[in-house]
Amino acid sequence: MCLITDEPSPNVILTLRSGGLSSHAGEVAFPGGRRDAEDADLLATALRETEEEIGLSAASIQVIGSLSQVLSKHQLAVTPFVGLVRSDLKLRPNPEEIEAIFSAPLSFLAARENARLDRFKLEDGHTLYAPSWDYQGYEIWGLTAWVLAELLNVGLDAGIPTRPRPERTL
Repeated sequence: MCLITDEPSPNVILTLRSGGLSSHAGEVAFPGGRRDAEDADLLATALRETEEEIGLSAASIQVIGSLSQVLSKHQLAVTPFVGLVRSDLKLRPNPEEIEAIFSAPLSFLAARENARLDRFKLEDGHTLYAPSWDYQGYEIWGLTAWVLAELLNVGLDAGIPTRPRPERTL
């Protein structure tokens, strides 16, 4: 769930995943996770995971749409949803999953001089070029950065440099 604060200078809410997790430990991410059998659909999954991870109820989120589905490095299909939230909401990290919650200004992320294009070599031999940001010591990269770049490029015409993801070129 890509959460944007509803204010004149909006921020995007991000998490730092706990270092003890079995996957993506210590990485910056959006709230989210795998679909449970009781979830009616993927939006229900995103809303449930958001409440579990940062204590934000579905009633506090005005869902405005979704972004393109992307494949994670583990070949899991991820459907990011975008929602607006009040900026004064109190967020509570679930200590089992989330080490920290922080927000980054969309204006910072949309400024091309703050973004870079990193090169990663994948285990299958393919090379991936991914947008990345360093914000106040937090490294925003990988799938989270791809979602942010799409949000910024489609929503704000930011022109963040990207190259096709491997699943779109194979």
